[in-house]
Amino acid sequence: MGEQTALQLPTSEDLISEIQFAYQDGKIWLDEQRMLLIHSAVMGSLRQELIASLGLERAKGFLMRFGYQSGMKDAEFAHKIRPEISTDEAFLVGPQMHCIKGMVRVEPVALEFDVDKGEFYGEFNWFDSYEAEVHINDFGIAEDPICWTLLGYASGYCSYYMGKKIMFRELQCAGCGHDHCHIVGKPAEEWEDQEELERCLLPDPIIEELFALRYEMSTLREHLKDNRISNDAPLFNSVGQSEAFKHVCHLIERASSSAVTVLLQGETGVGKEVVARGLHQTSERSDQAFIAVNCACIPPDLIEAELFGVRKGAYTGATQSREGKFERAHGGTIFLDEVVELNPRAQAALLRVLQEGEMERVGDNQVRKIDVRVVAATNEDLAEAVKAGKFRADLFYRLNVYPVQIPPLRDRAEDIPLLIEHFLEKYHTMYNKKTLGVSDKALQTLMKYKWPGNIRELENMIERGIILSDNNRTIDMKSFFPSLNEPTHPLNIAQSGVLQNQHTGDGDEDIVDQLLGSEFDLNSFEQTLLERAMDKASGNVTQATRLLGITRPQMAYRLKK
Repeated sequence: MGEQTALQLPTSEDLISEIQFAYQDGKIWLDEQRMLLIHSAVMGSLRQELIASLGLERAKGFLMRFGYQSGMKDAEFAHKIRPEISTDEAFLVGPQMHCIKGMVRVEPVALEFDVDKGEFYGEFNWFDSYEAEVHINDFGIAEDPICWTLLGYASGYCSYYMGKKIMFRELQCAGCGHDHCHIVGKPAEEWEDQEELERCLLPDPIIEELFALRYEMSTLREHLKDNRISNDAPLFNSVGQSEAFKHVCHLIERASSSAVTVLLQGETGVGKEVVARGLHQTSERSDQAFIAVNCACIPPDLIEAELFGVRKGAYTGATQSREGKFERAHGGTIFLDEVVELNPRAQAALLRVLQEGEMERVGDNQVRKIDVRVVAATNEDLAEAVKAGKFRADLFYRLNVYPVQIPPLRDRAEDIPLLIEHFLEKYHTMYNKKTLGVSDKALQTLMKYKWPGNIRELENMIERGIILSDNNRTIDMKSFFPSLNEPTHPLNIAQSGVLQNQHTGDGDEDIVDQLLGSEFDLNSFEQTLLERAMDKASGNVTQATRLLGITRPQMAYRLKK
């Protein structure tokens, strides 16, 4: 019986040394087996087409069988490289090959097996599953585990090793919104639903059903799309599927059936006006006017006239009477962004509208009845503004009847791929261009970026990426972060795709202090560092830049200097 006690993968040098890139011949070899490098996005497209054509269950079976055969092949390779099949180190070739191929990072949790007795139990954690990533990008968060190819691989690999059917199941899956995937494997007969699990590995006679199935799936997709639009995204022109986003949608949907005043709170750039428009479009007022006003953009001495109108001769320059924003919004909705910027007189007039449903134009004494739903927004804390004497307490209480907190983009990261697709479509049309979307590494970086400017920053970044990219080209990282190519830029992109400071950590500060405490020559130190990197990379500039953790433009700048 083998038992993994340290739960650590052994070194991978013996496996990696078997990979050969015979690019002159157009071949990649793993031992004597020909391999392929395929974009994960292409696998995602295949997955999308299979689901659309075959349906979810049949696509699952197809991909599990695909993974199962791949696992069998790698088990055959493992038996050749590490012939001692009964040892843990030999067995763990499978999880290591998962990592080497870029499919998923595997962390063994528990492993017990006896080849002679046919006993097996394995538990593994999966991190950064490519399959979960492409599924979320195309379909969003799934209800059931979706790492089908990876499950098939694990089952095929272990079945070859054990000489009997071993089946794995995902108990949690990143594709369902979990932090990582967790799988358990044991002999097929030990699973209660053995027949259902093994059915996925049986050949599928599909040809005679294909045309009928296509029609059924087309109808089903339209039905699901209509339900998703009506149930999950009631906001007009809104994009998202995260729980935080759905919570906001739920609150707005509840408010839309009444005339309640709504206060939208959140950081700048989170999309408060989009939410306000969504509220208006889903209300009974949707056929009336929606008027948006940014109170911070209007001079304080004009804000009252802009909002409530003015009577002719009320002040110098008022050559004719005119209605204000509230009268134009009569019967509909007015959105007051940055409401905290209203001056005291405008605050008093707004309070009267909310309490009495009436108003007067500046310089006029005629009381006008007004029917307007007020949606106010601010990125400041109005309660603090009240304490500071900047905002009326009674107006705050009237606005705060139905507060809605809109989450920042960093708290709804799973919506980023959907938002990217939305903005790509928008700016492809605007600029009459068609890119191939976002590169994998750029998407990874965008997913991990903290977004201080929220959705507005993301939209601006996508627009810039499209402008800087040629037609039918993928938008790469430097198109999103062009300033990172500057040698003096304080940020760097780590191998994981995370934006980070180049100088962080107490250990770095200690080293710097030691260097500065000696007769330190920065130019000489930099020259030595560049020479060592170039020597280590055998003169290959690209490899040297990787060793130093800088970009090629940064390297070129330093070499020239």
